Amino acid sequence: MTTLDDLPIRDDLRGRTPYGAPQLDVPVRLNTNENSYPVPEPVVEAIGKALAAELRDLNRYPDRDAVALRADLAAYLGHGLTADHVWAANGSNEIQQQLLQAFGGPGRTALGFTPAYSMHPLLALGTGTRWVPARRGADFGLTADEAVAQVREHRPDVVFLCSPNNPTGTALDPAVVAAVLDEAPGMVVVDEAYAEFARPGTVSALAVLPGHPRLVVTRTMSKAFGFAGGRLGYLAADPAVVDAVQLVRLPYHLSALTQAAARAALAHRDALLGTVAAIMEQRDRIVAELRARGHRVADSDANFVLFAVDGDQAVAWRTLLDAGVLVRDVGLPGWLRVTAGTPTETDAFLTAMENVS
Repeated sequence: MTTLDDLPIRDDLRGRTPYGAPQLDVPVRLNTNENSYPVPEPVVEAIGKALAAELRDLNRYPDRDAVALRADLAAYLGHGLTADHVWAANGSNEIQQQLLQAFGGPGRTALGFTPAYSMHPLLALGTGTRWVPARRGADFGLTADEAVAQVREHRPDVVFLCSPNNPTGTALDPAVVAAVLDEAPGMVVVDEAYAEFARPGTVSALAVLPGHPRLVVTRTMSKAFGFAGGRLGYLAADPAVVDAVQLVRLPYHLSALTQAAARAALAHRDALLGTVAAIMEQRDRIVAELRARGHRVADSDANFVLFAVDGDQAVAWRTLLDAGVLVRDVGLPGWLRVTAGTPTETDAFLTAMENVS
């Protein structure tokens, strides 16, 4: 039987494993930060009608530049943005891959502050970009001075900042973004995949886009919109950045069906985003309950919670799984991550946690 070792695969890919989280058939799945609430029936009907309207013309290529969708996304974001400031792709992963294709690559460096989103180094690997794992503080926070010192040391071509950060849930002080923008010689990408769940008063990097042509803010419809299966991510940036990523994007990368479904979802955003407050309530409930039980818990502005366990986190993960609750082992010794879902799912998780110290 042929294996990867038998193929002329790139040397830097040998021994690697693909990104992925377990997809197990268990009663409570809280490991991938999905929105646990199903799409409301009126939105299902609206998306169905939008898709049906596209079916007769599937013999034709879709709008290559997804202009109408980009205009809708810009209207959602506000901040004076237009379609020229926005680009969309199949999830924020593809957006960030395109950014690395355009601004990273062989001979260039990308830097991120770990622990952070585990796809960023894999995207760097796939695009031939050298990855530098910079450091966060012991409490998973990041100060402007700490960030600037590491950017100054490595002089990366692309800096990734996550706010709120995955897997810790911590949001960035706007001063960190400002300081990194002042110091970084290249592009600064602020990954705001969980921005809609941030606590009141949290400032988005969208507010400082004007006058910063090297700043990019990436977002997704997978989380707050409950559109993970639709695969739609996007960025907001100076129009020149949009021009740059169009140099590397595949032609017709967003299908007509994806564009139609996303536009219908955006048109019904009030209904879809109606679950955000409920999810935030469960997040805060998890934080409060686990702390009351003596667990260390990271502050969270996302739809998940990072919490500490005694001993080997893999053992705790298995204990929860045996109780029918799937959470995420993100590879941090002594820590696990749980998605905030419905009240019933939170009940199940907290009950299962009674057997985890």
